Amino acid sequence: MNSALLLAKDEIHSPAATPLVRRIVGGDAAVLTEKEWLVTNGLGGYSSGTISGAATRRYHGLLIAAHPAPIGRIVLLSHLTEQFRFPDHSQLDIGGTEHGDGVLDVRGANAFQEFRLEMGLPVWQYSAYGHVIEKRVFMPHQRNTVLVNYRLISGDGPVQLMLRPSLHFRGHDEPVSAPDFEPYTLTARSRCYEYRNERPGFPPLRIYVHAESSALILAEETLANILYRIEECRGYEKIGTLWSPGCFQVPLTASSEVTLTASTETWEQIQAIRPDAAWCIEMERRQRLLSLAGTTIDVPLGAELTLAADQFIILPASRLHDSALAHATGDQARTVIAGYHWFTDWGRDTMISLEGLTLVTGRHAEAGYILRTFANHVRDGLIPNFFPDHATEGLYHTADATLWFFHALHRYVTVTGDRDTLRTLLPVLRDIVARHQNGTRFGIGVDPNDGLLRQGATGYQLTWMDAKVGDWVVTPRRGKAVEINALWFNALRLLQGWMEEEGESADELDALATRVHRSFNERFWNGSEFGLFDVVDGEEGDDASCRPNQIFAISLDHPVLAPARWEAVMNVVCERLLTPLGLRTLAPGHVDYKPKYSGDLRSRDAAYHQGTVWAWLIGPFVDAWCRVYPDRLDESPSFLAGFDAHLSEACIGTISEIFDAEAPFTARGCAAQAWSVAEVLRASAKISQQSRSSNT
Repeated sequence: MNSALLLAKDEIHSPAATPLVRRIVGGDAAVLTEKEWLVTNGLGGYSSGTISGAATRRYHGLLIAAHPAPIGRIVLLSHLTEQFRFPDHSQLDIGGTEHGDGVLDVRGANAFQEFRLEMGLPVWQYSAYGHVIEKRVFMPHQRNTVLVNYRLISGDGPVQLMLRPSLHFRGHDEPVSAPDFEPYTLTARSRCYEYRNERPGFPPLRIYVHAESSALILAEETLANILYRIEECRGYEKIGTLWSPGCFQVPLTASSEVTLTASTETWEQIQAIRPDAAWCIEMERRQRLLSLAGTTIDVPLGAELTLAADQFIILPASRLHDSALAHATGDQARTVIAGYHWFTDWGRDTMISLEGLTLVTGRHAEAGYILRTFANHVRDGLIPNFFPDHATEGLYHTADATLWFFHALHRYVTVTGDRDTLRTLLPVLRDIVARHQNGTRFGIGVDPNDGLLRQGATGYQLTWMDAKVGDWVVTPRRGKAVEINALWFNALRLLQGWMEEEGESADELDALATRVHRSFNERFWNGSEFGLFDVVDGEEGDDASCRPNQIFAISLDHPVLAPARWEAVMNVVCERLLTPLGLRTLAPGHVDYKPKYSGDLRSRDAAYHQGTVWAWLIGPFVDAWCRVYPDRLDESPSFLAGFDAHLSEACIGTISEIFDAEAPFTARGCAAQAWSVAEVLRASAKISQQSRSSNT
């Protein structure tokens, strides 16, 4: 398996630019089934699968549409089997299926030449019987539509293309064994095909074939006993059934491309833009994203991660009231999908990701939209932990997301100078601090004895280490957590500064922040380990577990840890937690340390924050490194060196959520994670900027 990355940076802003390409060449069926691709639509919907075509997740499908609550995201077009019949009567079948007996059936692997991401979009190339065929998949921006395009690159035509769609109308998070509410009904008119079933509230699936001519050969088929391998490994329902109405028969020639469009939109919307024009529009949109990013595309992985970042910034399609409220005030609603495939928008992930996804990439207006959207959801001094897929109201069980809101706002105002947004939000920020001082939900509140922030409620995990199985909270961390108090001090100093800049008195905030600083350095320093306690005043006293949360005491804009102790903490983190792909969540040697993240839900969550490596933590680590070792900046690029190879593994062109704690650091969890992409991109841009500054 070989990979290559081609980028002509000096031409990237030109209309005739050499495309940004990440290429996967060769590979057997098993390898091609391990590697995934992802296309998104800016609404939370997506198209995704493996390179081989075999679906290994319940979330794999060509069209997963995002609709308003309570419908949410839904699978409609699950699969497309392709067959090419050449003039000499030879035949090429493409596609993959794994059966319940574990037999992997991948057709066309021998003809596979390459898979590539071209400007972030997937392209397959096959060669067979003197013909070269290319296939592309893309989704127009903010439309619940997918287009699958076929081109005959070389060889005599016509080639008869047979396309068999397979359907399963279900929520994308429902098990693959979910009932299909049959029967389906088909309405056909002039190459327009509309499929419905009895699922209440579900929109119809509309399929249109763009070609010189086409025909639907009705040959209804039920495809049973389909194994979804990753669901099996994760301990979920693993066997599913699909339904197919028959095959589309379409001639493919060198002068005539074929595009199958699948959508939940109206026929007028589907046919408003020709596929070739839709492709050009999407390419121009992506070129604009690279232009907006400016010099960011010049840093290692900058251009690729700029396009990967775009996948997470969405219009919250499930919450119509967000858009209505934004439009009423002359604004636009935006949010951040935390990860694909199963996450929705999470407050913590959004605020941590905001700088890398939007500010580093030049998307300043959308950063403002995101901050104002979340500000509208503040309740009792908290922003939502996350928004469920089928609901319009958020859940608020988080102690840190609201404090990250201060951090994100500071980075936004620093980059944009948008004092209007800051002034609008100041009353909200003052109320947040007051609520925290007086105590708010889930036991979140200031301890009057030392000014530190404590949190904890039975049955809840309120920090980012939030694994929970049934009634078992894996890493409860109730008490005074180290990163919560680092964030609390940072928020107090930020608000103090903003109020003083606006001519307001902030003496009380100054006094509280000073007290927090003193108490933190007295309580959290663990002299026997030359590091910081992870939690003090916890349910079982002070927790000396070596975790990465201590890095935030150095990395934030207002570091709470006394500078004399910075280097000791960095030594501990470097020696025990640093890996080529991020930081471990627990140091080896601890009784709860888990080197591998695998197995059923209980086994995985037991390892989620007990050693498992998180890519996003490399961002604050780089921040701390640059602060502690300004004379060793030349070493900092090495901390990101492992991510280039990773972009050709797992989900191509993006960064996974987590990795095993030991070599070979296998990618796990979500195939594409917002804060992983955001923090690697931000850290890369910071390293580049500091390197330039040190050389001038």
